[in-house]
Amino acid sequence: MNDQSTYFSQEKPTKVFLHCALPAMFSMVFSAIYVIADGIFVGQFVGENALAAVNLAMPLVNISFAIADMIAVGSAVEIAMLLGQKEHKQANIMFSVCVKMTFAVSVVIGLLFLLFTKPIFMLMGTSGQALEYAYQYMLIYAFFSPLTMIYYAADNYLRICNRQKYSMILNISTALLNIVLDFLLIVVFDGGVLGAAFASCISMAIGSFFSLLPFARGKLELRFTRGKIGAKQFLSLLANGSSEFFSNISGSIMAFILNLVLMDLGGTRAVAAMSIVLYVDSLMATMIFGMCDSMQPPISYCHAAGLKKRVASFEKRVLGFAALLSLIAFVLLRYHNDQIIPLFANSQDLDLIQLGEQAMSIFAFSYLANWISRCLSSYLTALGKAVQSFITSICGTLIFPLVGLALLAPTFGFNGVCFMPVLAAIFSAVLAIVLAISATRKTYPAQ
Repeated sequence: MNDQSTYFSQEKPTKVFLHCALPAMFSMVFSAIYVIADGIFVGQFVGENALAAVNLAMPLVNISFAIADMIAVGSAVEIAMLLGQKEHKQANIMFSVCVKMTFAVSVVIGLLFLLFTKPIFMLMGTSGQALEYAYQYMLIYAFFSPLTMIYYAADNYLRICNRQKYSMILNISTALLNIVLDFLLIVVFDGGVLGAAFASCISMAIGSFFSLLPFARGKLELRFTRGKIGAKQFLSLLANGSSEFFSNISGSIMAFILNLVLMDLGGTRAVAAMSIVLYVDSLMATMIFGMCDSMQPPISYCHAAGLKKRVASFEKRVLGFAALLSLIAFVLLRYHNDQIIPLFANSQDLDLIQLGEQAMSIFAFSYLANWISRCLSSYLTALGKAVQSFITSICGTLIFPLVGLALLAPTFGFNGVCFMPVLAAIFSAVLAIVLAISATRKTYPAQ
């Protein structure tokens, strides 16, 4: 195969899209599957309180991964542009600095988890067995934080080096290991939520080691080296990664607020029902995210190289495939939820199953529009349009959902909470289209 530079700039766009997107999507599918497996094992073998507790804890976990993702995505855009400009030495320095930075931040995050997770859960109104489960779950993540956050960062750098297949195999292996450990620690050894947390953290820690191994061996286009980056470069990479960071952060904040509302409306059962919907949603959402994320390096590279038509051709393929995936998701969630929900709930808990089916049939409509803002936010990031990408992300993951929740929940209760993502997706799509068109016209003015 040609080197990365030639491949992104000269190979047929469809071939580049399939080469980059399919491995990333398969990786995300298996990553989502092991998250779903956690939900199935916890829901079936530990119980409703444990399932609710894991859902309460996940926003905190996602915040830590969001920080790693901000550094990785922001630096990946900068590194791809540097490679497009043939600045290989500076690209290696930025890569090395950002890996070290991610590790240092992960240590701090782990300490913060140890100190503040229980008070946060209590502030949310969590008590009893659900509080104990949630706290146990977060303790394990706190201790493993330095070994797990780098896993979510390294994948971006592997894709820059055209190692999509290696990344895919690694992610699939990590996910399968997690499922095996879930079975052993939860079912065989009756480890409860502690077993679920250990299964995820051990598998990600091993994945982190093998993610960094190719770079340590010095056989990739990016390699560890000494050097520093200037304040301007540092701020630039943070700005480029800010949309993904604030998207994850605002999503986590929204999850906290959503859990508070659900606890008030229906207690742990309502939280558990919505958590099942979000588990299933994670499968399709991560596929679309993985596809968009995988195409950032070629889009950034071609943008820096001045290849306008290739940038447009890549983005057309991203949007088209995302629309197809979302249509499939809508059909599955809307018309086959009665086959999905029982996987996560004990067959005797008919009330939870009924509430989950009700929630999923409404939530399904969000897939008719939510793919638009997801794809265009990633596109804006790839072009280095940090402000526009940030506005798209923050509105789509926090502002519009909050407005929708405030408008719908007081009047329609639980059904209003389920319909909120639909309303937010429509407004987000309109905003994303306007910002993307404006940014494209300014970046590539008509000749």
